[in-house]
Amino acid sequence: MRQNNMEKESPLAARMRPRTLDEVVGQQHIIARDKLLYRAIAADKLSSIILYGPPGTGKTTLAKVIANTTKAEFTQINATIAGKKDMEEVVGKAKDNLGMYGKKTILFIDEIHRFNKGQQDYLLPFVEDGTVVLIGATTENPYFEVNGALISRSIIFELKPLSPEDIRVLLERAVTDVDRGMGAYKAVLDEDAADFLADIADGDARHALNAIELGIMTTDRGDDGLIHITREVAQECIQRKVARYDKDGDNHYDTISAFIKSMRGSDPDAAVYYLARMLNAGEDPKFIVRRMMVCASEDVGNADPQALEVAVAASLAVERLGMPEARITLAQAVTYIATAPKSNAAYLAVDEALDTVRKTGNLPIPAHLQDAHYKSAAKLGHGTGYKYAHDYPDHYVEQQYLPYELNGKEFYSPTGNGYELRIKEHMKKLKERGQDTSHI
Repeated sequence: MRQNNMEKESPLAARMRPRTLDEVVGQQHIIARDKLLYRAIAADKLSSIILYGPPGTGKTTLAKVIANTTKAEFTQINATIAGKKDMEEVVGKAKDNLGMYGKKTILFIDEIHRFNKGQQDYLLPFVEDGTVVLIGATTENPYFEVNGALISRSIIFELKPLSPEDIRVLLERAVTDVDRGMGAYKAVLDEDAADFLADIADGDARHALNAIELGIMTTDRGDDGLIHITREVAQECIQRKVARYDKDGDNHYDTISAFIKSMRGSDPDAAVYYLARMLNAGEDPKFIVRRMMVCASEDVGNADPQALEVAVAASLAVERLGMPEARITLAQAVTYIATAPKSNAAYLAVDEALDTVRKTGNLPIPAHLQDAHYKSAAKLGHGTGYKYAHDYPDHYVEQQYLPYELNGKEFYSPTGNGYELRIKEHMKKLKERGQDTSHI
């Protein structure tokens, strides 16, 4: 009776969970009939898996479908409230089921990323020996948040945000289903309201279903005796699109990655768009501007040396101004960096130099470059033969600067972009002139 009452009183999103694989909407990239996960569930031959994706995309739904399909013992715990004692009880029962009845146990752990390392380590031997088949669900990237040993013993399935078409199917099903949905209320969902909810839900089925439930429960009947869910009603029930952005999760890394790659790719429109997404989600402007400074050196470099100056100035302005005014400074700097000529020559130069140092160690510095001012330096020949560049035409003289073992080695190769073209031509001119090479 309690179970029946809970099912009746549960939110619409919980009541409308699919019970079979064929009722599942979306995620065809992993549960289409020809896919591994579909075949494993249908054949009741599931191995340990981790379901990873944004909220409302069907992770718990798939676990429930598995529970309805499998002949194994199905146990569910939530990592936000469960502790080691709960897992010990599950493992104890799993051992009894396997030993006495030859029956497997499937353990579904929702929010598995909330378990600490010790709790995850506890599960490892029982997953490894088959005492339990693990199904973990997480909104966080499992490669960051889940024990590597558990990852290696599980198959990762990534769930994608549902498409607007998928959301529409779920909304229509929820409005018309008499047994589990809102069909008994005789509601009508207008086309433009359905389109609006499907779009603004941002791939989150739960978000859309919560909105339609609220709309039906709070809207008066029309003269025809029906509840009309119009676009206006839908807008009241779901005020704005929720920015899906976790500062410690995938969206944080994906968005900043897209931001940097857009600047690198000389697309100011995309760069400003991702800037706006981060600002709208509450990202720290100081973090954003730090990444801009890196981009100004790594991707623009000497093709436009002012790009770094602009980024550093923006960093100072962000500290002095604060939001919301700092958004303007950030946009100015972002568009400058995005439209600047690009070169990663300096970035490549230092990495190649570091690699050379690691391979060759600290090679002897040529004697004429060594310090000649300390005591006994002259006796050792340090500084002897050094040619002071400013004593020569154009303030340049050719001499050995690299260790002799690296003679002729080039690390910095200026491109033909922006200011670096001038650098390239200048260096070529100096090398071609080759003044005073008598010491070599």
